[in-house]
Amino acid sequence: MGLRFTVLASGSTGNATIVQGADKTIMVDAGLSAKKLEELMRERGVAGHDLDALFVTHEHSDHIKGLGAFARKYELPIYANEATWAAMERHVGTIEAEKRVVMETGEALDFGPMRVQSYPISHDAAEPVGYCFEEHGEKLSLATDLGYVSEKVKRMIIDSDVLVLESNHDTEMLRMGRYPWNIKRRILSDVGHLSNVAAGEALIELMTDRTKRVYLAHLSLDHNQMDLALLTVNSILENHGIFYKQDEFPLRKTFYDRPTPWDEVKRK
Repeated sequence: MGLRFTVLASGSTGNATIVQGADKTIMVDAGLSAKKLEELMRERGVAGHDLDALFVTHEHSDHIKGLGAFARKYELPIYANEATWAAMERHVGTIEAEKRVVMETGEALDFGPMRVQSYPISHDAAEPVGYCFEEHGEKLSLATDLGYVSEKVKRMIIDSDVLVLESNHDTEMLRMGRYPWNIKRRILSDVGHLSNVAAGEALIELMTDRTKRVYLAHLSLDHNQMDLALLTVNSILENHGIFYKQDEFPLRKTFYDRPTPWDEVKRK
């Protein structure tokens, strides 16, 4: 079995992804209650005792809500950079010293044949990161909660076989929405979230002959719809000469309330 993954949940109500290699199984973020995480994992035939580690992108509650309780229950090590540890410490409760692992931004760690590489992103958190996973020549990249796709981010994720990319909001829906202006301004800023248009424009540069699938993730429940995100991103790609037959359509959905099917990264 090669590298595979399932996005357990994605959105402002909670985020968690499981990445499984030949020897190791890792969860990225634990932004739902431990009970809900267990429920979603059961739907994909995996349990907490199957995990080897937890990785954290940043300290916002929709990424660490169940982290402490889940890690303690299953005695899992937690990997995060020092700034994120400091920011989330009071939210996750007591974590044993040997389970607190500092992984500096930009560091790469090997778990058997699986390599996990962190990289910096732009978001209004202490020191937010994304992660790339590589094993036996297969590459999966997770890139959400970023205000814009910097050149460094592009260099990190451009040659991914499968990419999970934020497509958070439709700009007009957000501008006309119920949020107060200070929150709208934060979301629209360079330390906020990627719009559908920004995701599409980034993919023009990110999609290569190696790209098999792109999952649109972290959609706003209030200011986006999955069909709109798919249509917007695909239209931008087509406007730049990137066309796909229907049965080769590379854009995929994520959900806030249910997991995606297991996806083998090598699968075309």
